[in-house]
Amino acid sequence: QVQLVESGGGVVQAGGSLRLSCAASGSRSSVGATGWYRRAPGKEREMVAVISSRGSTTYAASVKGRFTISRDNAKNTLYLQMTSLKPEDTAVYNCAAFSSGITYWGQGTQVTVSS
Repeated sequence: QVQLVESGGGVVQAGGSLRLSCAASGSRSSVGATGWYRRAPGKEREMVAVISSRGSTTYAASVKGRFTISRDNAKNTLYLQMTSLKPEDTAVYNCAAFSSGITYWGQGTQVTVSS
């Protein structure tokens, strides 16, 4: 079992920045890739960014160049640095950890970008 707890969400004006954190606990040794996903009101959940166990990253086209995913293995924490935020980035952001064919999810943190 892996437990994930996100933090760092909030309300920010367009053009602003936020950093999300996701603290992991439990059976972390089996975790491979980790990532951030989001779900906007009335839309399907979408991948935002994923980082592999080796550090390679993948970004959604809509956030590439504005968001940066990183992980601190010593702190068991995943981050998402978000800059140049747009109203369309408004969503609930969840972190995810992939382990032995199982996907673990955090409870989510709300990000609201006002225009």
